[in-house]
Amino acid sequence: MKTAITIFHDAVNDELELDAHLQEAQVEASQNVICHKSQGLSNNTTELEKNLEEAELAIYYFFNNKFDEAKSIVLPHANTSMYHSMGRAMFSFLEAILTFERAHILQAGDELRSCLDICQKYRHKNTISESIGKKLKRTAYSALSDMEAHAELCMAEALLLQALLIFAEDESLTTLIKGGVQINHCYNNYKECTLTLSNREWQSQISKIHFESGVRMGMGTFNLMISLLPASVIKLLQFIGFSGDRDAGLEDLNRGYKTSGLRQVLCALTLLGYHLIVCYILGHQEGDLVLCDDILQTQLEKYPHGALFLFFKGRLEFMRGNLVTAEHWYKMSWRSQNVWPQFHHLSFWELLLKVDWREASLYASHLVESSKWSPTIYSYQKATTMLMLPNLTHNENQIIDTLMTTAPTYKQRIAGKSLPMEKFVCKKIERYFCQGKWLCLPAVELMYVWNTFTVLSKQHSLADGIYQIIERKFNELKNIKTQRIYDADNIALCLLLRGAFYRQMKKNLLAIKDLKECIALKNAVKDDKYIIAFANLEAGLIYADENQVDLAINTLEKIKKQYTSFSLESRLHFRIHTALMDLRKRVAK
Repeated sequence: MKTAITIFHDAVNDELELDAHLQEAQVEASQNVICHKSQGLSNNTTELEKNLEEAELAIYYFFNNKFDEAKSIVLPHANTSMYHSMGRAMFSFLEAILTFERAHILQAGDELRSCLDICQKYRHKNTISESIGKKLKRTAYSALSDMEAHAELCMAEALLLQALLIFAEDESLTTLIKGGVQINHCYNNYKECTLTLSNREWQSQISKIHFESGVRMGMGTFNLMISLLPASVIKLLQFIGFSGDRDAGLEDLNRGYKTSGLRQVLCALTLLGYHLIVCYILGHQEGDLVLCDDILQTQLEKYPHGALFLFFKGRLEFMRGNLVTAEHWYKMSWRSQNVWPQFHHLSFWELLLKVDWREASLYASHLVESSKWSPTIYSYQKATTMLMLPNLTHNENQIIDTLMTTAPTYKQRIAGKSLPMEKFVCKKIERYFCQGKWLCLPAVELMYVWNTFTVLSKQHSLADGIYQIIERKFNELKNIKTQRIYDADNIALCLLLRGAFYRQMKKNLLAIKDLKECIALKNAVKDDKYIIAFANLEAGLIYADENQVDLAINTLEKIKKQYTSFSLESRLHFRIHTALMDLRKRVAK
């Protein structure tokens, strides 16, 4: 018989053996959990990389005008994969923005909502303890998988597209607020993605590269866009959490362009748009044409038939003053594809700026007949190019009258607001009829308003042609004996145009003389108050060119205080803002 002590020892040994078995089982279970989790992460990483690879191929096809091939990649998995869903939504978004047809806008809205739902499924789901902890400390970025990180990025992009679509879809105040909330949400998502990029270990380097290109594109574009807004608007945006830094934005976009990530092409297009269009329309200094040349060489090797890159190549040559070469590239752009005829309109618009008024009116006709972006502006643009023609026939005069009569009926409202340029056009049309169906240098005035005078110093034959047109009209007006109601407005316009011409040709003394004469007509000008404000801007820019920094700053600041409620006021404030940014940076150095 076993003694009590023996029985006790046996029981202890049995218990120890059981504990050992339990510990073994726990270790094995833990290892299985880790193994399954690791296997799940590995599967997710493989799935993500495959989706990214297919998205990259779809982008390659899209920018080489192979739209059907691009769609055939994204559509089969658009209901399950966030990148395929984003591709499908992007196609619909582009179609909606290009056509402005309500059916396309509604379809794009549905597909963006579907994309957001799919992104939501892939987002990281916090436990109760994680949710509580998140309130008390920073997000645990290391807890995110690569797939979950990309879900946040795709969500930010879809929110941005959805906000832009909201503005196009309706014009009520409710819509404006809703769109603003969406953009704020999107901006916060991008900021979180920036922290995610640098605060976690990535399972896949490929995944990280693609993620980084998206973060650089998003934050770079936000910073750049916000930095261009007038100071009063920036203060309001800073109050609700936005901030903008032009240099930081350009740095992000450059870094995004230099990666091999999925959004590299979008970074390239944003940089081209900024340096070749925004700088000239909203600013007074040239964009970085050397960088643009480098980008276009690279992108045209990859996308030799890409309509957008061919267009930007034409724009680059235009800004260099090579008008014949520019026309060649613009024509290549519109001949490169027929699926998206709206892309042709970009080239037609640029070709309107030629001084060959007869040919320009033909391009204007294409826009009037086929583009829905702004029939008001296009109709007026065609009428102005025809008004520059000598010896108009009776039929041509009738066409002009019809264009001027119908243009205001197409006036649009975006996000509840009339477009400033359309309001300007409608005022000019009123003037046309008030002056007995006549306008003073209407096409040259539009060239100035769109800030294409910057090309004049690089193309002397064009510059001479513009100068002769202004000079002839100015002399005609001075020699008219009978006083008319808008004489001061028309003479002030000629002085502004000639002064701006002289500034571009670096003839500053002549420019200042004309601009001061123009400003002296301030009380005599009846309607075109914008002319006086812009004459002051031109004078301020001359002082900046001559390095009279304090005088330039004072002149530009004074404009904002002295002149309000005139046509194109917001455009003037954009230009003043960019000029002051550069001047203050000069002072800081």
